[in-house]
Amino acid sequence: MDALAALLTGPRAQGAFLLRSVFDPPWAIRIEDRAPLTVLTTVRGDGWIVPAGGPPVPLRVGDLAIVRGPEPYTVADRPETAPQVVIHPGQVSTTPAGERMCEKLDRGVRTWGTARDASTVLLSGTYQLHGEVSGRLLRALPPVLRLSAEEWSSPLVGLLEAEIGRDEPGQEAVLDRLLDLLLISALRCWFSRDAGGHAPAWYRAHADAVVGRALGLLHSDPARAWTVHELAAEAGVSRAALARRFTDLVGEPPMAYLTHWRLAQAADLLAEPDATLTAVARRVGYGSGFALSAAFKRVRGLSPQQFREQAGAAAG
Repeated sequence: MDALAALLTGPRAQGAFLLRSVFDPPWAIRIEDRAPLTVLTTVRGDGWIVPAGGPPVPLRVGDLAIVRGPEPYTVADRPETAPQVVIHPGQVSTTPAGERMCEKLDRGVRTWGTARDASTVLLSGTYQLHGEVSGRLLRALPPVLRLSAEEWSSPLVGLLEAEIGRDEPGQEAVLDRLLDLLLISALRCWFSRDAGGHAPAWYRAHADAVVGRALGLLHSDPARAWTVHELAAEAGVSRAALARRFTDLVGEPPMAYLTHWRLAQAADLLAEPDATLTAVARRVGYGSGFALSAAFKRVRGLSPQQFREQAGAAAG
C-alpha cells in the first residue's frame, strides 16, 4: 500500500453533504460551516473562490477545487460581489443579517439557489471528517487546491451531476462513494503534478525504490513489531543504508515515522465511540492500552481520553 492510499483508506464520506447550487449573477455565498474539506466543481458558468487569506482563485467550467477548512471563504461570481447568503455549521443558510434562507432557496432534491435553469451550476461535496488520519492528509494541502479543466478531467463529474438530484433507496451511499472517488482522483492528479514542489516528503519518497518499499510495508502492516533491521531486509538494503536514506527523503527515521503513523491511526480509531483503548492498541501495534497511552501522551502531549474528549467537543 502506498502512502497516499494509506491516508485515504481510513476516513470515508459518511452522509456527506452534496448539493447542486444554481445562481444567476450577481451571487456570492459566504461559507462558515467549519467543515474540514469541501470539493467544488462548476458544470455551467464561472465563479471565484475567495479565501480568508490569500488571493481569489478562479473556478471555470470543468475546474475542480478542494478547499481545506475550517477557515471561512466565499464562493461568488466575482471576487468583489458582497455575500447574499451565509452557510453556517450544520449547513444552515441565512442572509448576512440572520434571516433563514434554506426554504426560500430550495429548488428540489439536493438543488438550491435562485432558479433551476440559472446560468451558473456548481456542484459541491462537503466532508464532515475529524479523524486524525485525514488530518495528516489535510495538513499537506494548501488552503485552496485548484485543478484546471485543461490539466484534469474525469467522467466522475458527469456521473455525480446525474446522481446528485436522484432520490432513491441507498442514494446517500452512492453519492458518498462518488465523492470519495472524485476526491482521490483529484488528489492523485495534484500530488503527481506537484511531486517536485509542494507535495509532502512522504509522497515524494514513495517514488524511491527502497524508501517507497519501506513505506508501503509500514502502511500495509503497522501493527507488526517492526525493527529497522527487519524493514531493511524486506527492502533489500543494509540497516544503515535504509536509516540514512529514509531519514533524508522522509524527514524522520523509520521508527519515528512508524510511531507517528500508528498514533495517527489510533487517533482516528479513538473517534469511534465504542472503541476501547485496548482494542485500539492491538490494532495499531501496541501490546496494551497502557503502552499506547504512554506513547500517545509522550508524542501528543495528552492522554487518549483527553484527545477523545477534545475530538468529541470539536465534532459537536
